[in-house]
Amino acid sequence: MSILSEKAGHDLFVYGSLQDPQVVYVVLNRVPDHVSAVLSGFHRFRIKNRLYPTILPDGTGEVTGKVLKGITDEERKLLDEFEDVEYDRKAVEVVLTDTSEKLQVETYVWANKDDPDLYGEWDFEEWKRDERETFITATKKFVEERKLPEAKTRIDTFKTFTKQDTSAEDGKPLDS
Repeated sequence: MSILSEKAGHDLFVYGSLQDPQVVYVVLNRVPDHVSAVLSGFHRFRIKNRLYPTILPDGTGEVTGKVLKGITDEERKLLDEFEDVEYDRKAVEVVLTDTSEKLQVETYVWANKDDPDLYGEWDFEEWKRDERETFITATKKFVEERKLPEAKTRIDTFKTFTKQDTSAEDGKPLDS
């Protein structure tokens, strides 16, 4: 691959479900090259009644994740649609785990910094064990439905896969 083609596209830091190659494949129909990275100054939260996490700046924390390399303009539009109105795409600086190189990338940050549904620390390994299959099923449903004239948002599609009881504290999938 030439240097030019390696530089083409956008680099995106992912820290939640999009770290999983199968999820990325369902959304983008490919798995871009990726490298491990750390984002400093942020905290990764669980979200009540959700199968995915979010991040917000906290000044001191570190969030591990991956940088997806070479995201096309069309893929970025699709990811914006997938992340929906809950997230804002922001420019951030990450440090690559293998080389300590600093890289300017974009990532999705929770739009509502005062959301009372954010809590604790989200764990990727726990998510893979407990929620991955439900998340992949919900993502496939979203991708299928987005092609329809009456397509639902990702938020609305995913609501059918999680408990919506406001008294539930864990936000676990229906089959938990």
